[in-house]
Amino acid sequence: METTLYTKFGHPVMYISPQHGYAIYNWNGHALSYLVDDAIYGWRGRHLGWFINGIVYDLNGYRVGYTKDTCPYAVYMEYVKYAKYAQYAKYARFAPYARPALSWSDSPEDLESFLSKDKV
Repeated sequence: METTLYTKFGHPVMYISPQHGYAIYNWNGHALSYLVDDAIYGWRGRHLGWFINGIVYDLNGYRVGYTKDTCPYAVYMEYVKYAKYAQYAKYARFAPYARPALSWSDSPEDLESFLSKDKV
């Protein structure tokens, strides 16, 4: 089952598709990043952050996104999803960074631009 990711204000912007290698898609059907265990990687192999207990963290340990159960605000209804585009071949992954202390603070970066940093 797909998991929707929300901004800190409860807006749905991305979703995780376990049927497609845990790729993270935007609502237009483009795969922008993917999960390996709890690490988030961009399509070009760059380590972007972590997905731990339903919360997306950046490399500094700040919160960037949430699932429905962990969002601090009431969540908006999900949009209709477009068909998924074919995925590009994944580049070799860089080694993940050491995990920092996780913060209760929100990152100044929005979720969509965070997960789109290393797209093809």
